This record gives sequence, C-alpha cells and structure tokens, in this order.
Amino acid sequence: MKKKLVLLFGALLLACSFPITNSAAGKQLFSDVPPSKHFAQAVNELAERHVIGGYPDGSFKPGNPLTRGQAAAIIVKLTGIDTTNVKDPQFKDVTKTNGSYEAIAALAQAKVIGGYEDGRFGPNDPVKRGQLASILVKAFDLPRYDFYGMKNPFQDIAGNQSHSANILILHKYGIVNGVAPNRFGLNEPVTRGQAAKMMRATEQENIPMISLTPKELGMDGLYSVIWEQDQNVYESIVTRDTPYGPGRLQLIALKEGKATLNISGYNGDSPIDEEERVYRKYYVHVKKTTDGLKLSIEETDDYLPTEAPLELSKKEKIKKVQLYSTTGKLLDSDAAIHTCKDQQTCLTIDKTGNYHAVAELTNGKKIRYAIHAKEPEHAYFHYDMDVLRERPSYTFNVEELFEKNGYYDQTMARKIGKHTIVTKHAEQIATITRDSGTNVFHVTAKKVGTVEVTFENPVYFTGEVGDGVSGMITGMEVKVREVNGLVNVSASQVYEFNY
Repeated sequence: MKKKLVLLFGALLLACSFPITNSAAGKQLFSDVPPSKHFAQAVNELAERHVIGGYPDGSFKPGNPLTRGQAAAIIVKLTGIDTTNVKDPQFKDVTKTNGSYEAIAALAQAKVIGGYEDGRFGPNDPVKRGQLASILVKAFDLPRYDFYGMKNPFQDIAGNQSHSANILILHKYGIVNGVAPNRFGLNEPVTRGQAAKMMRATEQENIPMISLTPKELGMDGLYSVIWEQDQNVYESIVTRDTPYGPGRLQLIALKEGKATLNISGYNGDSPIDEEERVYRKYYVHVKKTTDGLKLSIEETDDYLPTEAPLELSKKEKIKKVQLYSTTGKLLDSDAAIHTCKDQQTCLTIDKTGNYHAVAELTNGKKIRYAIHAKEPEHAYFHYDMDVLRERPSYTFNVEELFEKNGYYDQTMARKIGKHTIVTKHAEQIATITRDSGTNVFHVTAKKVGTVEVTFENPVYFTGEVGDGVSGMITGMEVKVREVNGLVNVSASQVYEFNY
C-alpha cells in the first residue's frame, strides 16, 4: 500500500505576527486615539509593530479615509508577502517611483488586488468597504464560502455584487459588522481606524484549515472534489481566481476524526480533455491539540469495504444471508447485513470479485443474488458494485412503478390505456403479457436486452419536493440483465421532462 503523508497545519504563518503585550491597549500612542475608541487596541498594536504610522503632529487621524495604495502597503507588512522581483502589474497610474509600487505589484501578482477596467489602479482613491473585504479574504486566504450558503443580514448586499460573498465571509467570522444593523455600506470609504480594526481582527482569526494549490496535489488544475456526504469531520471548498482558473483546495476542520477525500484535476491546459485528467484519493485527519484542531491529508491507494444493496419488496425481510464464491465455495455462513442508504438492506463486500449471496427470508423463502465488485475506473475509495436479484420472470402492477415519484396523477395511473411494444424483435428478449382489464404484466426473460413499452395515456408527475422536476410518464422499460449466471427482469418508467 502506497501512502504519502502531507502534513499541513491550519494556522496561517504571518511574518510580522508576533505576540503583543497587554500594555498596547492601555497606551495612548496618538493624541486622537484614546483607549475608549473601539479601534484603539488595533491601532496601537499595529503601530508598535511599525505596520502603520501616524502624522508628524502626533495624531493618527482615524477618521481619514484609507487609500488603496496605503491598504496595499499595510497588507504586505501584515502577511509578509514577498515584494522582491515582482512583475510590473502595468497599471497606468502606478509607476516604479510610487512608494507603494512593490506592495501593489506583489498583491496584484498574488491576485489579491486588481485594477479598474480603464487600466488604472487608483492608488490615491479611498478604499471602499467592499473592496477591503475582498482584499482581506484573499490576502489571509479565508474559507471561500458561497454567498448563498451564508446568512445575509444586509439589505444592500446581493449575490450578483462582486464583493458580496467576501463581505459575508468576514461577517460570518465576526470580523466586520455593517454601518447599520441591516446595511453594510458596500461603497462607503473605510477610515484608517476602521481599517486597522478589520485588518487586526482578520490577522487574529485562527481558522483550522489548510489551503492547497494544484501543484501541491501533483496536478496543473483542480476539477472537482468528492467526499462522503454524511461525514462531519471537515468541509471542502474549491476556489478559483477566475471562472476557469486552476483553482485551489481549502479544507476546513470541523471536529476530530478521519474521513476520505477524492480529488480530480488535470495536467496540461484543458480541464475538458479526459486524457489529461488526474485522480487522487486521500484520508483527511483532524486531531485536537492544545492549539486547536489541526488538519492533515494522507494520500493512499486503499479501497474501503463497499455496500451491496439487496433488492427486496416492502413485505420481504431477511433473516440470514450466506455468501458464496461463484464456484460454490461458502465464504460466510452468516454474513452481516445492515440498513443503508434509502432504507435498503445492504451486505458489505471488502474485496473485489464475483459472488453469490443466498438470503433466507423470515417466511422461509430463499432469494439468490449475484454480486460483482470491481475496482473503480478512477481513484475512488469504494468498489463499483453490480448487484442483481435472481428473477427470470416478473409479475408486477404498473401502478407500483409510480410510487417513487413525489407526486403523480393516481387516477391516470390506473388508466394508462392500451400498451404498445415499440422495440423491434422484443419477443426475442422477453415474453410480455398483460391480464385483461388490469395493469398487471407478466414478463419472462429470454435473453439480455431492453424492451420499450408505451402507454396510450401518459401520466403527469413531479419529482421530490423542491427538485423542480416534472413531466409526463409515457411508458416503461422492461430490462433483462445477467450477472454471474443469474438473470433478472425489472421494469422502470420512461419520462418526458418539462423544460
């Protein structure tokens, strides 16, 4: 088993972020920043670290607007972003003689800041509250939660605004509030006092997470991530600087434990080309330490035991299951079963191969199942499972097929009218008969294949509540399948969706 440990801790390492003594809050370093001001502690702490400064007259002027150039210079000092050998961002109004040139260029190169559509940066323009929110989220690499997944108390913030998600991220972590309980003030300038408080609060936010670039995952770009839906150990976010950018993976620790993670990406320039796809799988470990939760990932080629759902009718209940190889060798005389997804009864398979399972029901009846477990095509943790109940002949009422729909016209379901077999040479696949005056069909398999049957009267349906799916059920498919020598007949609906 190949395992590679990638240990990355959630604490953001900041070059200038050393401990501050409690005396910073009590001192009055500037004549116009008394200790009673809500931003006094942040101003004093940043000033003691020489991150920000005041004016020659001993004042700080906390009510003055902070400029975009000043904001860039402060952020660079706080985060320690390298300003050497930076690329010229080509802003029309930022020359190399500008005092904030290196800071602006470094942040532009890191895609933390951008300019205006006309090619200017506006270094002397006041930085607006929405702009600063985006700068802080990107500079300190906060979790990029989706706008619609966060609580929004602000009436002046909507999902189609450029800084809206970043504003709610800062609000989620208690870093910033609005100018009023229901208004953020998106385009209002940020004062020097407000900026100091927001920057210091962001710097102090110790989120237990790691952030990984595609290169660190052995690929050129990220495509998607998959994790177990019921796990609550961590959450995953793929964030991109541009809609089609290579992306970055953020993993946020939620509680101590172990879970799985599948990542798909690509090498080369095209995320669409299947030949360029790359797949990786990892264990995610979250441990509780004296400094809080710490998250790490461990690449693996493990496969995990996989559930094989055993098809049963509503009235059927399993008493005991025996598992055999296809050669008839008894592998487990009393295989463990459990209730799995959608209240199905499942048997767990921990090795690839072909199996037969014999289920003894509580009424004494025995049912045989064929199970084929194979390694997945891509780097997933669970096997691809093909499970088939032996049923070479099948009698069913068409009305039973409608029960999985959220809503359907029950009256019309009883009045489907005449049925027409539209598949050519269907008699070679199965014999299909219908009891006169009923919706009861009898099917006997002949060979593997699918037979399509249309109804004279389509039936209106909708899906589960909230999924927005609706349309007409126009008929059914009768399918004959074979796995490991066992044959199964099944029936399912044929839909025409409304768009």
